[in-house]
Amino acid sequence: MVATAAWTSRALAAEHFDLALNLGLCGSFTESLQPGAVVHVTADRIAELGAEDGDAFLSIHDLQLLDENDFPFEGGLLVNTTPPSLPPLARLRGVTGITVNTVHGSERSIASVRERYDPDVESMEGAAFMYASLIAGVPFAQVRAVSNMVERRNRAAWKLDLAIGTLGDEAVRLLESA
Repeated sequence: MVATAAWTSRALAAEHFDLALNLGLCGSFTESLQPGAVVHVTADRIAELGAEDGDAFLSIHDLQLLDENDFPFEGGLLVNTTPPSLPPLARLRGVTGITVNTVHGSERSIASVRERYDPDVESMEGAAFMYASLIAGVPFAQVRAVSNMVERRNRAAWKLDLAIGTLGDEAVRLLESA
C-alpha cells in the first residue's frame, strides 16, 4: 500500500496525465464474482487503518482522527465519482473493495471484515492508488480481475492464468477506447 501510494503520487506529480489506470488482481468475497471476472472498483477503503480495542476494530473515522467526509473520503470510502467515460469501463460491474496489507486467510478474520465492511473484493493496493489519484485530481479507474475467492489460504484454488488473461483482454479494450 505504501509503495503504491508513493510511486503513484510521484508519477502523477512528475507530469500531466489525462487518465490513470490501475490494473490488477483481487480476491472475491462474493459467489457472484468467480475467478476470471473483471470488475471496476468504484469505491474502496483502507480496511486496516485504525486501532484494535479488545476484539473490536475502530477505524480512523471511529477514532475521530478524520471525519468520514474529510477529503478525499466520502462516507469513509474513497469513491470514484467521475470515472472516465470509456465504453468498456461502463460495461464492467462496479464493486466496492477493501485494500489490506495482509490478505485474509482465516475464517475468523474473513467473517469479521465481511461484517464490518461487506466488501465485494480485496486487493493490496487499490485504495492507495485511488487516494493518490484523488489527491492529484487525475481521472482514474481501478480495474481488477478475480484470481481467487477470499477463503482460508488455498493456493491450489487460485486461477492466476485465467485472471491475468481476462484482465489483459479487458486492458486492451480499455486502452484502445481511450
